[in-house]
Amino acid sequence: MSNQNIPLSGRRFSNPCSRHFVILILIVSLFLVFVIPASAEDAMFRANPEHTGVYGNGSIVPVNSELWHFTTGGIVYSSPAVGNGVVYVGSEDKNLYAIDSMTGKERWRFTTGDHIFSSPTVADGTVYVGSEDKNLYAVDAATGKEKWKFAMGGWVYSSPAVVNGIVYAGNSYESLYDLKGVNGSLYAIDAVTGKERWRFVMGNYVDRSPVVANGIVYLGCGNENLYAIDANTGKEKWRAADGDWVYGSPSVANGVVYVGNEDKNLYAIDAATGKEKWRFATGDRVISSPAVVNSVVYFGSWDKNLYAVDAASGKEKWRFATGDQVVSSPAVAEGTVYVGSEDNNLYAIDAATGKEVWHYATGDWIDSSPAIANGVVYVGSNDKNLYAIGTNTVALTTVPTTTRVTDTGTPVSQVTITTATAITTIPVQQITQPAPLRYAPIGAVLLIFGIMAWKRH
Repeated sequence: MSNQNIPLSGRRFSNPCSRHFVILILIVSLFLVFVIPASAEDAMFRANPEHTGVYGNGSIVPVNSELWHFTTGGIVYSSPAVGNGVVYVGSEDKNLYAIDSMTGKERWRFTTGDHIFSSPTVADGTVYVGSEDKNLYAVDAATGKEKWKFAMGGWVYSSPAVVNGIVYAGNSYESLYDLKGVNGSLYAIDAVTGKERWRFVMGNYVDRSPVVANGIVYLGCGNENLYAIDANTGKEKWRAADGDWVYGSPSVANGVVYVGNEDKNLYAIDAATGKEKWRFATGDRVISSPAVVNSVVYFGSWDKNLYAVDAASGKEKWRFATGDQVVSSPAVAEGTVYVGSEDNNLYAIDAATGKEVWHYATGDWIDSSPAIANGVVYVGSNDKNLYAIGTNTVALTTVPTTTRVTDTGTPVSQVTITTATAITTIPVQQITQPAPLRYAPIGAVLLIFGIMAWKRH
C-alpha cells in the first residue's frame, strides 16, 4: 500500500530503511559530540611553523607573580610548549616532562638516553622532541608512551617543526671527536610512522630549528649558509652565505627571512630569492631567534640588549639593556615582549616604547625561550626549574588523571607518571574546563539533522 494518503503521524518510520538511517544519524552524532575526545592542542617552539614568536594570551596580561615552579634534575634550556592544559618541556636530566599548566603537578615523564636541550612540539596528540642520545622521539601527549623513535645519526638540539604530517629536524655532531659534523642533515620524517621521507645533507652541524613557510623549509648550518629547501621534495631552492655561522633559528614573515648570525648581525633575506635586503649590526653574536609582529622585529644579542628594529628598513626603534647576554628568544603577546637574560631575569617590555613593565628573578641564567598561554608566561631556567609567571586564570583545558606507567619497549627510554615532590605552588582559585571536542561541531550538525528527520518521519 502506498503511504501517500497516510497521515503524517502514521507514516513515521513506515519505511524500515528510513527508520534505520535516522537512528544511525542520531547514534553517530551523539558519539561525535560526547565520546570522541580531541587530541592535544598543537604547540611548538616560537608559537608556529614560521617561528614568529607571537602568542595569544586570552586578553589576559601576565604579571610578575610566580604561580608555581617545577624542579627537574638538570638545567632547563629547552623552551616549553603549552597545549591542552599541559606544559611540555625537556631537561638536562634526560627527561621530557608533562606538567599541569594550572597546578604545576607532574602528569608524566619520558626518559631518554641523554640530555634534552631540544624544545618539544605538540601536534595531533603527539609530542616530538630530540635528545643528545641521537634520537628523535614521538611520544603520546596524554600518556607519555613512546610511539616511535628515529635514529638521527647525531645529537639532536634542533627543535622539530611539524607541518602537513611531516616532522622536520636537524642533527648535530656524532660525538665529542666529531669536530665538523660531516653528517649534519635536515630530515623530513613521517609524523605517524616515523619513517624517513627525505634527507638533505648539509655537511656540518645543524643545531638550530627549522622554519616552514609556504612549502619551504628554512634552516641555518655551521657551514655559514642559510638554506631554503623544498618541504615536499627535499631539493635545495637557494642558499645564502652571509657572515659567519648561522647559529640562530630564523623567522619568516611577509616574504622575508629574519635570522641572527655569529658575525653580530641580524639579516633580512628575501624568502623567495635568498637576496639580502638589509642587515643590522649589534655589539656581539646574535643567537636569539627574532620575533616579528606589526612590522617590527624583536631579538636579543650577546651584547646584553633586546632590540626592536623596523622590519622593512632595518632601522632601530629602541633597545633595552639587560644585565647580561640575551640568548633567550623573545615572545610577544598583546603589546608586550617577554624575554629571558643571563642576568637571571625574565623581562616584560612594552613593545611600542621599550620600557620595562616588570621583571622576575630566577636563580640562574634564563636561556630558555618563554611561551605564553592564558595570561601565564612559562620559561625554564638554568637553576633547574620551569616557572609559571603571571595571572591566576582559567585553565586551558584539563586532561584525565593518569597512573604510573613504564614503557619497556626500549632499554634506554621509559615513561613514568607520578606526582612531583620538588614543586612549590601558590594556592589559586582554579576553574577547569573539559578538553575541547574536535568533532563536536560535526556531531552537533548531524544531531540537528537527525532530530529534523525524526520529526519529519
